[in-house]
Amino acid sequence: MSGEERRTFIIELLHNSTEPLSGSALAKKLGVSRQIIVQDIALLRATDKNILSTNKGYISYQPYKEQMQTRVIAVKHSDEQMREELNIVVDTGAKVKDVIVEHDVYGQISVDLLLESRKDVDEFMAKISHSKTRPLKELTGGIHYHTIDAPNEEILDLAEDTLKKMGYLILE
Repeated sequence: MSGEERRTFIIELLHNSTEPLSGSALAKKLGVSRQIIVQDIALLRATDKNILSTNKGYISYQPYKEQMQTRVIAVKHSDEQMREELNIVVDTGAKVKDVIVEHDVYGQISVDLLLESRKDVDEFMAKISHSKTRPLKELTGGIHYHTIDAPNEEILDLAEDTLKKMGYLILE
């Protein structure tokens, strides 16, 4: 199978999957190394394919049909408060799209999270607790940003207000 055929097949697999597919799973299915899959995904993303890399694997997405409102919020909290912070956002009806840190050496580092529910938050927290790595916020003294989106500004306001009441929101 040529590289072009493999990338076309990857797109088909992602479009037809209801769950994120890990690089290892794709590599096994296609009989190539995980590194080849990472390179293929990078090439596909560079050509504007709608593929996101999440902590659960790769997913294909379609841009929102309805106009979503988006906001970037600055937050700070302890590791013990991370679950509560994320649950506040999803409980208000907003989605946590990513986490962003501003590193002194590397500049902006952003990772897609795509958390929409408490189940998503629980799965993310389970990965954090079973991993030897630390959350990105550890690189910046706990200060980090999230892009959140919701169908309307009122939901974003509610998420911000609740985070502010809990002392997690950094007012700039």
